[in-house]
Amino acid sequence: MNGLKKAYCRIYQKAFWVALPVLPYTEPKLLHGMGSVTPLLVKKEISSLLIVSGRTAHRHPLTQRLEKKLQEAGIRFAVYDKTVPNPTISNIEEATKLYHEIDAQAILAIGGGSVMDCAKIVGARVARPELPVRRMKGLLKILRPTPLFIAIPTTAGSGSETTLAAVITDDETHYKYPINDFVLIPDYAVLVPELTVGLPKHLTSTTGMDALTHAVEAYIGHSTNKLTRDMSEEAVCLIVKYLRRAYEDGNDIEARRQMLRASYCAGVSFTRSYVGYVHAVAHSLGGQYGIAHGLANAVILPYFLEEYGTDCSRKLAKLARLSGICEKDASDGTASAAFIQWIKDMNAAMEIPDKIPEIRREDIPDMAKKADKEANPLYPVPRLLDRRALEEMYERLM
Repeated sequence: MNGLKKAYCRIYQKAFWVALPVLPYTEPKLLHGMGSVTPLLVKKEISSLLIVSGRTAHRHPLTQRLEKKLQEAGIRFAVYDKTVPNPTISNIEEATKLYHEIDAQAILAIGGGSVMDCAKIVGARVARPELPVRRMKGLLKILRPTPLFIAIPTTAGSGSETTLAAVITDDETHYKYPINDFVLIPDYAVLVPELTVGLPKHLTSTTGMDALTHAVEAYIGHSTNKLTRDMSEEAVCLIVKYLRRAYEDGNDIEARRQMLRASYCAGVSFTRSYVGYVHAVAHSLGGQYGIAHGLANAVILPYFLEEYGTDCSRKLAKLARLSGICEKDASDGTASAAFIQWIKDMNAAMEIPDKIPEIRREDIPDMAKKADKEANPLYPVPRLLDRRALEEMYERLM
């Protein structure tokens, strides 16, 4: 990257970091269990509700029990359960239409990151009906209050129940991009480990490594503060301790509970301190080939940590020591290498591949262009890379 563009990127990022203390970040209020949802809606005088859910989550006994409680309280609701793994503009428009058909006043999302992202942008479309989703791309394009939003995650990975971000795929152009606005942060979140019990192993592994990617990218960037560093450290320590347990025993309720906490902490961290090139590349792969976001992040993460080298080794070393991956007195170089090796070993143990075979060489220039546009100048990465350097990273991933 040339010197002028580097300077622009770092000044842009510095400005956001300086403004961080005064920006209107919020955390969702945590509710205690599914049983707290209906009383809250009654208190808020909500009489009609849109539920955005995955089909598996919709069939879960806890979800069915919640719907029964809503009926008993006289709260009308409709369920949209057609969200695809990389939610599309079509998903959003269908769900928004359903919202208006029932004259809904609030949105409840029960599902993984894709479901919550879809629900967030439904709220944005309700708030800004004149603004197409394509024009919401980027930062602060909504700027109007959205309907009351309650998020109930069914995977421990995206952290979307805490964040100002939603990632959407344009199903016409296959362009996947983030939408960021403070109004997208959910009002309430409910962490229910029972909803994650028995998830397929591949979902447990990839969503868990997704949470790790959030925590690590936020931690090694240039826009951290005490809160985000503390949250990232807690998330990493919990993931190192509990992800393998959750993967090996899907019914380990304590491991499931702690992984939900890890995902939440990582979400709090990255929504304030941002992510990096891992996410930008993963988004391009999701848009181009439909590759699940958590899987892409898991594969890509060690490649970029190695590429950053000494630009992030001190911070990775601290994470390695805090989480017990290495000895407390290990040097930064040794500890950092141990942390990256732990990621590779975890991926291998959980049958996550180390390459992305879907990548076609002819697609790389366009994907690198999109990744460059997403990441620069916003993401405060340890080392700035231009489009050509990103193309080389795709080549390594093939």
